[in-house]
Amino acid sequence: MSEQITGAQSLIRALETAGVEVAFGIPGGAILPAYDPLFDSRIRHILVRHEQGAGHAAEGYAAATGRVGVCIATSGPGATNLVTPLADALMDSVPLVAVTGQVTSAAIGTDAFQEADTRGITMPITKHNYLVTNPDDIPRTVAEAFHIAATGRPGPVLVDVSKDALQAMTTFHWPDSIDLPGYRPVTRPHSRQVREAARLIVESRRPVLYVGGGVIRARAAAELRVLAELTGIPVVTTLMARGAFPDSHPQHLGMPGMHGTVAAVGALQRSDLLITLGARFDDRVTGKLSTFAPEAKVIHADIDPAEISKNRHADVPIVGDVREVIADLVVALQTEQAAGRVGDYEAWWRQLDGLRATYPLGYVTPDNGELAPQYVVERLGAIAGPDAVYVAGVGQHQMWAAQFIGYERPNSWLNSGGLGTMGYAVPAAMGAKVGRPDATVWAVDGDGCFQMTNQELATCAINDIPIKVAVINNGSLGMVRQWQTLFYNERYSHTDLHSKRIPDFAALAEAYGCVGLRCDKAEDVDATIEQAMAIDDQPVVVDFGVHQDAMVWPMVAAGTSNDDIMVARGMAPDWDRED
Repeated sequence: MSEQITGAQSLIRALETAGVEVAFGIPGGAILPAYDPLFDSRIRHILVRHEQGAGHAAEGYAAATGRVGVCIATSGPGATNLVTPLADALMDSVPLVAVTGQVTSAAIGTDAFQEADTRGITMPITKHNYLVTNPDDIPRTVAEAFHIAATGRPGPVLVDVSKDALQAMTTFHWPDSIDLPGYRPVTRPHSRQVREAARLIVESRRPVLYVGGGVIRARAAAELRVLAELTGIPVVTTLMARGAFPDSHPQHLGMPGMHGTVAAVGALQRSDLLITLGARFDDRVTGKLSTFAPEAKVIHADIDPAEISKNRHADVPIVGDVREVIADLVVALQTEQAAGRVGDYEAWWRQLDGLRATYPLGYVTPDNGELAPQYVVERLGAIAGPDAVYVAGVGQHQMWAAQFIGYERPNSWLNSGGLGTMGYAVPAAMGAKVGRPDATVWAVDGDGCFQMTNQELATCAINDIPIKVAVINNGSLGMVRQWQTLFYNERYSHTDLHSKRIPDFAALAEAYGCVGLRCDKAEDVDATIEQAMAIDDQPVVVDFGVHQDAMVWPMVAAGTSNDDIMVARGMAPDWDRED
């Protein structure tokens, strides 16, 4: 006869069997039965200060390690506080399992205390979700949740368990196999499509490798480099793909999109073939969609068939794991080259090199002696180096971190790309540091973002998670202020946070048990960063007081064509310039 255990014990044993090492969460009434066996579990539970922090920490852990992140919350407000990180994880294809408590099954639908329709609320923002009311279903459900989260296009899965299912007696049976008839992700690409892609590549004259975050999730960076060097084709990496291809590589044109480099944006616009790998033609990359890359044919490879031809028609659609797609494409191109069919991109490179030389990323140092935020980020990247993990919030500082730090390897850049979630950086950095304790982890945050989730500094201090935080403090909601400058006649409606005075971020850091530093002068930047780098046993927060009116350039205004990119206020590039 099988051992009788509670549903709560079964849940924790299921998480252990699934390989969970770390979970981020907060207990509450409905989930409380699960916290009793968790007390004796080998799973490291990190008590956060807000459920949103638990969700973002699980995201950071997953993005930094490639493993499934886990967060736990109670019913009602506990679960609804996970809504933002769940939506964030879905947009950015982050593998996540969220476990939430629910009121007893008999009370569901009665507006019981701390009841919410968690499954209904999260259905549009999860890859899949479950409501478990029978304790016998717990192991199978957990096994399926981890399988779904990690396979195909990764994403968040929610498991909502009623309190009576946690309290009832059951037996533990881990399934020998996963049987999901409606879920069959295609990983192997169709060989005919790959051959057709290879033919288009060697026939094209202005191809671009348009690389998205799917290359990171598929662990395909090594394969991408082989493909790029085999063909000599220029590479652009989206915001979610920074690090998928080394910034130092001569074929890398940088990041495309709203705040991309002129060379990257120009390459896409003038291309005759887009080799799209794990990217989704996001509006921040395409600008006005009808004017995007007007002369280009499209090869679109993605593991999610729903993404192909969703925004832009694909001439050659390839459904499959992008790592396998690239590997097969390399073989097909080698066959083409052996037959003497090789692409000629010499004229194309002359044009792109002209753009790259004429319009490099740069910035203006304020003439009033204030600190340029771009300089801070640039020096941070130079001193911390490419082995560090950089985690950004959302806004101007995010774009500067994407532009002015050199990324040489995958999983070294974490940010909220699709949802654009303020408050992501500190908890996600915490999760990344837990997953990769030997790495230096820097959160590059804005003063607006930092004030949304900085309570997780207490979690870091108490749990010996020594992240480092660079607060790029311009005293305002910087990106919104930039738009007000450009499009609202400098009418700064409710964007001044006064955060250069209130709060004192260095003192706040000290109150949270961290080291607090402040820097307001360019000549002190290096020494301050090095001081932060030398502290390994406590979290460190550096408050960099920077120039308020610094802007992110280049810029494609929302809803306009990429052809209308501005390299500075009122200035457009000469697209057709050559060296």
